[in-house]
Amino acid sequence: MNWGVFEGLLSGVNKYSTAFGRIWLSLVFIFRLLVYVVAAERVWSDDHKDFDCNTRQPGCRNVCFDHFFPVSHIRLWALQLILVTCPSLLVIMHVAYREAKEQRHRAAGGDDCRCIYPNPGKKRGGLWWTYLLSLIFKAGVDVVFLYIFYRFYRNYTLPRVVKCELPPCPNVVDCFISRPTEKNIFTLFMVVTACICVMLSLIEAAYLIGKRCRECLLASSGESHW
Repeated sequence: MNWGVFEGLLSGVNKYSTAFGRIWLSLVFIFRLLVYVVAAERVWSDDHKDFDCNTRQPGCRNVCFDHFFPVSHIRLWALQLILVTCPSLLVIMHVAYREAKEQRHRAAGGDDCRCIYPNPGKKRGGLWWTYLLSLIFKAGVDVVFLYIFYRFYRNYTLPRVVKCELPPCPNVVDCFISRPTEKNIFTLFMVVTACICVMLSLIEAAYLIGKRCRECLLASSGESHW
């Protein structure tokens, strides 16, 4: 998978973000995307091959692995990173739409005509709503995936040994997970960074709403003086 696409996407939206948004982008790049690409994929590359059970019964190991690991951590994280970066594309597309509309307006009316969008990247009107909804969506995606991880892997941790008695296993067998300590460290790291990203998105959303309310109050107070 070409993660450079997401790097270009997030870098493009960086210039339209607030300070909180830039911190969120840095956190996604350094502590989530790079950790995933450089380290996490290698740690989970052998999870099925090295999942060892103390039985030779054909099919037992595969059935037990599927029961205890219904979805791979790596695939869940990949889907999470894809979905959490998609709202940034909507912001870029909205700004590009404004710029194209402004260019068509100038081409039709000349350079002396009044601008529709003096600053297409300024968060006003529909772009403000697009940006706000993108923050809520990003926070929602991370919360949903945190819940999914918690449901699949209780307390976000993996045991060293699991006991399996599913057919075709002949009896209760012990199955051993490869490198459980290292996997637990990476899992908790990704969970903590996801929680921080949720907090940053909510703080940025509150900042945008508070700033807009302040501007509306100042505008209404200015009109009352007249």
